[in-house]
Amino acid sequence: MYESLLKKEKSIAVIGLGYVGLPLALEFAKHFRVIGFDINKSRVALMQQGIDPSNELDKSAFDNTDILFTTDTQELKKAHFFIVAVPTDIDEHKVPNLTPLKKASESVGKVLKQGDYVVYESTVYPGCTEEDCLPLVEEKSGLKAGVDFKYGYSPERINPGDKERTLTKILKIVSGNDAESLEQIAKVYGHIIEAGIYQASTVKVAEAAKVIENSQRDLNIAFVNELSIIFDKMGIDTQEVLKAAGTKWNFLKFQPGLVGGHCIGVDPFYLTYKAQQLGYNSQVILSGRRINDSMAAHIAKKLVQMLIKKGKSPHSCKILLMGLTFKENVTDIRNSKVIDVIRELMDYSVNVHITDAHASPNEIAHEYRLTVTEKLADNYDAVIVAVGHDEYKTLDATYFKSIMNKYPILFDLKGLYPFKDKQGIEIWRL
Repeated sequence: MYESLLKKEKSIAVIGLGYVGLPLALEFAKHFRVIGFDINKSRVALMQQGIDPSNELDKSAFDNTDILFTTDTQELKKAHFFIVAVPTDIDEHKVPNLTPLKKASESVGKVLKQGDYVVYESTVYPGCTEEDCLPLVEEKSGLKAGVDFKYGYSPERINPGDKERTLTKILKIVSGNDAESLEQIAKVYGHIIEAGIYQASTVKVAEAAKVIENSQRDLNIAFVNELSIIFDKMGIDTQEVLKAAGTKWNFLKFQPGLVGGHCIGVDPFYLTYKAQQLGYNSQVILSGRRINDSMAAHIAKKLVQMLIKKGKSPHSCKILLMGLTFKENVTDIRNSKVIDVIRELMDYSVNVHITDAHASPNEIAHEYRLTVTEKLADNYDAVIVAVGHDEYKTLDATYFKSIMNKYPILFDLKGLYPFKDKQGIEIWRL
């Protein structure tokens, strides 16, 4: 397979061109013939013009690439090596939503040929590829997995907003259904990944490795979030505690904060869902999830309490919230936990103005039915800096005083402003 792809006798198809699939497709397209498939016509139209809809890649990323962007499933018939990189999220009940993954599997099944390869990159629970996805591929294709076609799993490790640890510079885990498929899949990915390839023993091991990466991080953040709640009640600055504890060589340096995005706040539920199916109810993992999901309410309640202490009625207060994306220096607002803070404050009848240095006002309006403030006022009762965009790091106490009225409060959720002279601003941080 690898040699045929390298000679461009066969093609690679990447199904799902989001923040994972598009960079992968473009990188492969520098060396192989690639078909980039997505069901979103408007996104595909932008890619055909050399534009990344996620605003992660420069236009130069599209240069010198052998790629066809399409929404036509018939084009997939020309491919022999299929990579599925569709999103895997959860529903309102915290249950894995496999609909995009299942539809993608059916689409691949309809065009699959004997001898083809199917590799999944979407984050799932151990067993999902072989137990949930491949049966659909087999049903639609009439072919037998591991006999008529090869398959594997290679978890994505894309880090949105990171300009240093890009796709080719991150070690890549690969797996296959047998020794031959593992070798071929490793060669295909190894052709573009500079950081090297790790060959997992089985597909399930690779799936499990991915899902625990983010679960581990979620638990570590939950620990420092709980510490921040405890230390706040004690009147201790959590940041100062972490700074002191961090002087020990083996202390893990995690920061408290809102946990949103596509991975950390979602992946643990895939693991606990599968565990529950097997008769085990997770305790530690779900405990961490509950703590992290409660942080928005904790922040809103704290601000309201501080406003009341200053003799202000919450329903007559005006708050500015800066930063709406799920992390710093990206445009992506999906699954942003900052939204939860806004909703909690609105439940207290607080008037919230929002602004963001990167997010699209139109996307914010469409996704959350919220309006971005075009011109900031000069009489805010409090300001919440919720995301650590570079544009916000240079702001000082003078700036914040200029947009706030008497008894100003600054909520520095990312610990950006260790002002030596607070100039009359009351600063609170996690």
